[in-house]
Amino acid sequence: MWSFRKWAILAALFAIIPSCASGKGPNKSPTVDVLNGTYYGIHNQHYDQDFFLGVPYAHQPVGDLRLQIPHSLNTSWTGPRNATEYSPSCLGYNQSTGASEACLTLNVVRPSGTKPEDKLPVAVWIYGGGFTSGSSSNQKYNLSFIVDQSVQMGTPMIAVSLNYRLHCWGFMWSQEVKDAGVGNLGFRDQRLALHWIQENIAAFGGDPSMVTIWGESAGANSVGTQLIAYGGRDDHLFRAAISESGAPSTYYRYQSPADWQPYYDAIVEAAGCSPASDTLGCLREVPTSTLYDIFNNASIVPVHTLSGLAGPQFVQVIDNDFIQESATLQLQQGKFVQVPYLIGGNADEGTSFAVPGVNTTDDFKKVISNWGLDNATTDILAALYPDIPEIGIPATMTSAPPAGYGAMYKRVAAFQGDVNIHAARRLASQIWRKYNVPAYSYLFDVINNGAGPNVGADHGSEIAYVFNNVDGVGYDESKNPMLECG
Repeated sequence: MWSFRKWAILAALFAIIPSCASGKGPNKSPTVDVLNGTYYGIHNQHYDQDFFLGVPYAHQPVGDLRLQIPHSLNTSWTGPRNATEYSPSCLGYNQSTGASEACLTLNVVRPSGTKPEDKLPVAVWIYGGGFTSGSSSNQKYNLSFIVDQSVQMGTPMIAVSLNYRLHCWGFMWSQEVKDAGVGNLGFRDQRLALHWIQENIAAFGGDPSMVTIWGESAGANSVGTQLIAYGGRDDHLFRAAISESGAPSTYYRYQSPADWQPYYDAIVEAAGCSPASDTLGCLREVPTSTLYDIFNNASIVPVHTLSGLAGPQFVQVIDNDFIQESATLQLQQGKFVQVPYLIGGNADEGTSFAVPGVNTTDDFKKVISNWGLDNATTDILAALYPDIPEIGIPATMTSAPPAGYGAMYKRVAAFQGDVNIHAARRLASQIWRKYNVPAYSYLFDVINNGAGPNVGADHGSEIAYVFNNVDGVGYDESKNPMLECG
């Protein structure tokens, strides 16, 4: 059976978001006065918490604001506005149900009765999903648990989660995008949300000088990206950071506008915008449903593979503004916000990224070289990852790989886990030490119920424990991660 020891390892990561709530309308609901006006939320009696959900932090990126840098809210109102329901998720890859372009909102969870003078610390959760999917309303992210735990420990805190644009809506790239200065939009959304928090969290009872940013996978890389944004400029948006299975640096060569150009041109052509002198402007006029179908057409925007550089990437790009040079170079030069950092990964990350069907050393070298490496480097790495199943991952897999996995599955998984997660984690830890900034690294090795010996403690395994999701909400009922875990 699982034990609290297993999720307690990561309990310090804080947790965010309610899965249920109850309220009786604005007259009996908690209210908060932010700079733009008043919101009323809902009170959760079970946890004795107040929820403020779906609060906009920017003008919604629709119409002329589509594919634009997010704009701060500059409107005010009288009378209380409703903040009792999550907003739609952002549109993404195969993510349209309950989703919309009008999605730039955040959610606040606080202990009930918190007053502005309480100045509680704040944890800000950024979800993962490969920058192509995900949502702050995902039931896997139960922010109420961590807030409740903080109260029980006598150190109450406030939790915030946010939405940001995804897929082509937030991470499209090309020469036109670069020239217009509208790259890295998803990261810019996150940045604006952090500014909103600085300006308004005190009204909820939070301390803007005690904000910790925190995320998993793409959310963990988002945290790292905020650490290096604008050349590592410290805008005093946060005082600490947590990355679960992700880091500031990336595992691939940065894509240039030329790398992305064929996909952008195909999008423009499919949208009927090729004749336009301003193709971005034309794309802003295309109906949402039409553009969604284009973005999700694999013949136009290929799906990224598990290995290598093929296809468009939805990640950091060097736009000479938000991202000024590679994260690795910036870290080495000390160009990052030097705040305490908790960063870790899972023992068997690579099983989530392992390329199937690798049966020979030549096949394995192809996996390595697909990352854009020359023959000499490929040979060195192949020697460092020998064909010795006993030292591959997962360690729980002691028999031959199942059909289709490939004879060298454990070798590939070990390499892919290091390339995708552990190398960047180790680099960040070393850099923080070099600059005498506190850093803490963890390794999570609990295997989820239903994972099986071929999977191990793979990418994302820790999430259920971080959020103490004992009921498996948001998971396949037959594979509740926290049932009978060893």
